[in-house]
Amino acid sequence: MSKPTQGESPRVLNVGQCNFDHRTISEHLAGRFGAQVDRAHGLDDARQALGQARYSLILVNRLLDADGTPGVDVVKAIKSDAALASVPIMLVSNFADAQEAARAAGAEPGFGKAELTNPDTTTRLEAVLG
Repeated sequence: MSKPTQGESPRVLNVGQCNFDHRTISEHLAGRFGAQVDRAHGLDDARQALGQARYSLILVNRLLDADGTPGVDVVKAIKSDAALASVPIMLVSNFADAQEAARAAGAEPGFGKAELTNPDTTTRLEAVLG
């Protein structure tokens, strides 16, 4: 639930992205950080994945693609679970108000999909993924 150690690839759980965005984010993180990116559609399967593997980072979409659940609700639920609270979370949203709400709920500063390759986003991701 921390940065990967030397020789270990970071593992990212990507929650609530549509197929296109999941593929785009996954390819970027794999290419830039050597990350393995797993997918969850909602809170229940995110919790299941978090119970089965160690993740360096959780990315949560502003609105989950499957049912429109606000991503900040997922952030709050994960951060309120003592067993999961230490895993860094970032919200994926271009909206400043959504980012502010996610940070207030315990998330790290996130990024918007349009900012995925932005140097500031890379710096934020490097801080977590190494």
